[in-house]
Amino acid sequence: MAGMTPLEELKMLCREKQAPYFDDDELNYQLQRAGGDVNLAAYRCLIIKAENSTVQVSGLTLADTSRYWLRLAASVRPSGSCVIQGG
Repeated sequence: MAGMTPLEELKMLCREKQAPYFDDDELNYQLQRAGGDVNLAAYRCLIIKAENSTVQVSGLTLADTSRYWLRLAASVRPSGSCVIQGG
């Protein structure tokens, strides 16, 4: 995404504006852990967000949103394909 820092792009992919979950230090850690690969960092963050999020308070139940986060994670999941050099 043109003109965005990797951190800003990661926040966008993880919908941090709409559903804040991570602070900047945590997002920067995931970027560092992913070797600067924004999609891999986003995939890992979205998997973390997908933990069961059902909430029950005094008879009120808020639906589990984990499937939403898993769908977003699937959209940025690394393919894992690469070229293996022969010996």
